[in-house]
Amino acid sequence: MKLQVKFSLYNAITKIAIIVVLGGIILFSLDKLAFNQLDNRLIKKKNKIIEHLSDGEIDSLLNKEDTFTDYNILKEEFIILTDISDNQKEASAKLYTEKREIEGDIEVYRILNYKFSYHTNWYNLEIGESMTALSSIKSGIRFYTLIVLFAALLITLVTDYLFSNFLLKPFYSIIDKKINLVNDPSHYNYDNIPTTTDDFKILDNSINSLMRKINTLFALEKQFIANVSHELLTPISVLSTRFENMLNTPEIPEAHENKIYASLKTLNRLKLIINSLLLISKVENNQYLKTEEISIRQEIEDIYEDLEDRIADKNITFNLNIAHDFRFIGNKALIHTLLINVINNAIKYNVDGGFITIASKKIENRYALIIADGGLGMKKEMLDNVFDRFKRGNTEEKGFGLGLAIVQSIAKFHKIEINIQSEENKGTNVSLIF
Repeated sequence: MKLQVKFSLYNAITKIAIIVVLGGIILFSLDKLAFNQLDNRLIKKKNKIIEHLSDGEIDSLLNKEDTFTDYNILKEEFIILTDISDNQKEASAKLYTEKREIEGDIEVYRILNYKFSYHTNWYNLEIGESMTALSSIKSGIRFYTLIVLFAALLITLVTDYLFSNFLLKPFYSIIDKKINLVNDPSHYNYDNIPTTTDDFKILDNSINSLMRKINTLFALEKQFIANVSHELLTPISVLSTRFENMLNTPEIPEAHENKIYASLKTLNRLKLIINSLLLISKVENNQYLKTEEISIRQEIEDIYEDLEDRIADKNITFNLNIAHDFRFIGNKALIHTLLINVINNAIKYNVDGGFITIASKKIENRYALIIADGGLGMKKEMLDNVFDRFKRGNTEEKGFGLGLAIVQSIAKFHKIEINIQSEENKGTNVSLIF
């Protein structure tokens, strides 16, 4: 999982948790807050009424009756003043919720009940406000609270994702430019990626330091290979010459002649292995130029002329179906080596009376050359290690197991994709996609 995704998930989870907790607190506290607000309003009304009471007002309110009742036209609030018996005890105002019937309509009210004395007379004051409006207000507040919380969550998630993307942009630039796009340490760009994050600066400098060490080792390896190839090939050539001279010696015993001939074969095998490894090393170290125009059709036709006798010896049917010629810029000698190795394997691991088909086609707007044979094929475990050096697809045939390793190195050098499909006793298909 990418670091950016982890950051986003962590931020999302923490913000969701915070918003759920805060939203729960707000929603569960809403009733208490609403009741407190309503109770304070009732107490203020009560205090205002008591403060402005006078004998004339009480007389007019009661109007020589036992009760005075007042309510507005919408029946959202009411005031009831009642003359009660004397000798009451002082008590604080009581607040409660109760259903009341006013002119045939039953409503739920929040009621303040307060007993007080005025000029030796006791009165009971009731002030009520309807709960209907309060319920609708609470529903509206809950709805808009949820909308605001959800919008805040969405906005923070988007901004966090964009910010993390901006924050990690230098990191991905370092990965791409300093690691993924580097094919040759000698062409590595040591310029630092612009960033204000100290951690990324440390990473960038560490990769630069590592690449300097790799580049040094890479140069030493090139020098070592050049020296080894020279130091090994020279004595091999000298030994070969001496053995050949010994074979020309008259009256040499047959047993000695056989041993010298076997030694010559061993030296030739060693020379071929060194040359193959040297070729792979030079290709992988980009020591060849890609400046020649190459025709695939022409290369195949030239290779067929070189291998025609071997194809005829096994009675192999050779089919060439290249509908469209493909031309590109590369190294002609290396491409010739690549193709001749693949076709040579198709001959070597074929059966008497088998076939080889070389065809071209388009795969996702790319040119593909398919070399198929009806030969021995390979087991799955052999196919998995087909590009490993000194491993052969068929151990019964002679070889060093370097042919496909050379093919792979040349293909990578020319950015050619190789796909190999093979089934034992049914044949092998090699696709070269340019």
